[in-house]
Amino acid sequence: MARALARRRKPTKAAAIPARGHIPTRALQLPELDRLIHERIRLGIVSALASNASLSFNDLKRILKTTDGNLSVHARKLEEAEYISCLKYFEGRVPRTEYRLTATGRRALAHYLNQMEEWIRLTREEE
Repeated sequence: MARALARRRKPTKAAAIPARGHIPTRALQLPELDRLIHERIRLGIVSALASNASLSFNDLKRILKTTDGNLSVHARKLEEAEYISCLKYFEGRVPRTEYRLTATGRRALAHYLNQMEEWIRLTREEE
């Protein structure tokens, strides 16, 4: 009975799937994305800072809907790459943290967006 059912199934499109280890020519043309920015939270941070002169830690946390620890880890990676700058100060007795996008970060974001536009263009050519 199982054999009878197996014979009735529609043929799969396995022939259209490239063999393992074979990379289609089109895929080789895709630009490599900046892995530092490509992560969701880090992309959110640089994008939010690109359209604002500066944002506080709490502003970014609210915009990105993330936790203190998650935002802190991702912001530190961007800081180490010099994509963002961080200014810590006290307002009265309350500690404040302000972030700004650096010129390096702005160039990296522009380059990343150009790469994504290229991915989109190549993908649409396939349609």
